Amino acid sequence: MKILGVLLILFGLTDFIGSYAGLDVWTDWFGIQLPEVIWRFSAWIEIGLGYLLLKAGSGNEAASQEAE
Repeated sequence: MKILGVLLILFGLTDFIGSYAGLDVWTDWFGIQLPEVIWRFSAWIEIGLGYLLLKAGSGNEAASQEAE
């Protein structure tokens, strides 16, 4: 989960930086046209979901260490 979270955060940062550089990651790379409302916040959504996955993966690690 932690690796997927980090990858999603990196993708979100790429989307965020690319939006200022004129790169539309979803349309240019994947051919998906997002609705305007979602497109404006897509980078923040990706970063937020990545953070949640990262924290969820860290919680599993702490629980397994307590069990030992």
